Amino acid sequence: MPVAGIEVDFAVDSTGFRTTQFNAYNGAKHGQKKEHQWVKAHLCAGVKTNIVAAVAITDSNGGDSPQFGPLEKKTAEGFTINGVSADLAYSSRNNLQLVANTHYFQLNRDEFMDHCHKRSNIEATNAAIKRKFGETLKSKNPTAQANELLAKIIAYNLTVVIHEMYKNGINPDFLHARE
Repeated sequence: MPVAGIEVDFAVDSTGFRTTQFNAYNGAKHGQKKEHQWVKAHLCAGVKTNIVAAVAITDSNGGDSPQFGPLEKKTAEGFTINGVSADLAYSSRNNLQLVANTHYFQLNRDEFMDHCHKRSNIEATNAAIKRKFGETLKSKNPTAQANELLAKIIAYNLTVVIHEMYKNGINPDFLHARE
């Protein structure tokens, strides 16, 4: 909430986080290499500050497109949304109707390319979370894995707020942010 006054453009994407567990069944039964299981984080982040405004955590097979609406709705609870950028994994009629006219690209190619650049910020946010706090989840059960991942995202957001305090002179008031 402390950066809500300066963040109006957002981008949505997902990224995977490895767990310490392996898919042993395929290896034992079919002689295939054991692979790490992973959890998927779907993020809606600001393109100026890279603050994570909303997150949904699914298993590795969680589809991107169904997460768009809930992420956009959750973001709108605390931020004014000027625009949302996403890759084609989020392209569906319902999602397009949430944010823009389907002819946007054809009529506004230069502006579309600007949005495409904004979308690349979500990739930077995903990379920063993994770089700062690691991409492997140590917890064993799915609930603990989701909580561990949420803790990483909260810790990341705190680093963003601290940075913005110095860069933009924000004085965060966490006690009154929910009023």
